[in-house]
Amino acid sequence: MGSPYTVQAHIHSLNGQLAEATILEKRGDSSYIAEFNGVKCSAIYNPFNGYYVDDKFGIIRDRQPTRDEPCK
Repeated sequence: MGSPYTVQAHIHSLNGQLAEATILEKRGDSSYIAEFNGVKCSAIYNPFNGYYVDDKFGIIRDRQPTRDEPCK
């Protein structure tokens, strides 16, 4: 599965409810980069529970913030 694909995943911001997310890239044995609601974030795969997307604390930014940018 090299190209992006859509899965039903447990979403952190939805308290673990299932929703559709896009898996963008595999990083390790069970580590992935996913996208949910336009946010790129980390995800894991568990063969018993499926995918879990962390769109609260696992957000991946495309660039580092500059010194003068406010914290979000």
